[in-house]
Amino acid sequence: MDWESLRNEMVETQLVRRGITDEGVLETMREVPRHLFVAPGMESRAYGDHALPIGEGQTISQPFMVALMTQALELTGSERVLEIGTGSGYQTAILSKLAEQVFSIERVESLTARARAVLEDLGASNIAIRSGDGTIGWKEFEPYDRIIVTAGAPEVPPSLEEQLGDPGIMVVPVGSQGLQQLRIIVKSEGEVSVRDAGGCVFVPLVGREGWSKET
Repeated sequence: MDWESLRNEMVETQLVRRGITDEGVLETMREVPRHLFVAPGMESRAYGDHALPIGEGQTISQPFMVALMTQALELTGSERVLEIGTGSGYQTAILSKLAEQVFSIERVESLTARARAVLEDLGASNIAIRSGDGTIGWKEFEPYDRIIVTAGAPEVPPSLEEQLGDPGIMVVPVGSQGLQQLRIIVKSEGEVSVRDAGGCVFVPLVGREGWSKET
């Protein structure tokens, strides 16, 4: 497979044509080998315009959604980013090339191990990953300049809002388990502003400040 050509086509047809303008995001998504992060046997579908299952009831997000959420973070290269929901590690890899340091939490231990292995093989050295309840964040390293949540929450977890620095930006899908709005939260000089960036569908954010496992 000509992976480079597939990545370039993905960027042009799925991202640029839908309004992704951040050159850093576009270039990074041209570089990161998404096919290494999908489930075995699904490599040929890695650059399609869709999410894909990665096991344990989780998914790797649609390329456009990855780009949209990353662009919303307005990364300049100096930020410390907290990612909730490592999943396949693909979004983590994108962030690692655009930020100074990435802290990522994944609830499912088998996914944590697989993502860590792929990222290490790619030489990503500015990432810390652990298994745990992402809804309560990673207090040890707060505050964070940016927070990105890659699962749908019933509301913004208070712990994450507390761990977001000032100034800071958090991107989080909020709504029901079937449909969410992509919410962008900006802290600046003690003030908090919120805007929605459109509808989306993510797997549920499970944890103490999210959905219960039984829901």
